Amino acid sequence: MKTLIALSGSLRRDSANTALLRAAIALAPPGVRIVLYEGTDRLPFFNPDIEADPPPAARELRALLSAADGIIVASPEYAHGVPGAFKNMLDWLVGCAELSSKPVALINTSARAVHAQAALAEILATMGWRVIDAASPVIAVANRGFDQAHMAADPALAGPLLAAIEALAQASVEPGLPS
Repeated sequence: MKTLIALSGSLRRDSANTALLRAAIALAPPGVRIVLYEGTDRLPFFNPDIEADPPPAARELRALLSAADGIIVASPEYAHGVPGAFKNMLDWLVGCAELSSKPVALINTSARAVHAQAALAEILATMGWRVIDAASPVIAVANRGFDQAHMAADPALAGPLLAAIEALAQASVEPGLPS
């Protein structure tokens, strides 16, 4: 069983990014389990002085992601950048050597959100994570009012999402493949 961890860059209750990740959970093919991480808002501000002995929330996040076969990221764009709470979460992971070469699907829910997507790709590459191009589609659901059930049922949305999940699961099996 492959385990993929889904990370939403949004703290909003009705976030399109989180809804898309919940749709991914519903669409997971046999042999793939997707778990949504919901602790971003509980992480303290990153502080390099305590990075070697991080607080429990950061230790739990690191352990969760280290044990995962792959990571799915979906994040909104705020002021042409990555949301602060999400960037803070990533900062807690920068020094986590266990995550080096971890395959990542970087799903964009808005075709207009190119700045945050590029920033996230750069951040993840700097962290040593492998963004898998075949697992990183634009699935335009932002500001459309779709819930996770609609996203999972609509073939135009579910098809690319399922293909991304399958590409990520395959990349976790074959780590030597280029992204």
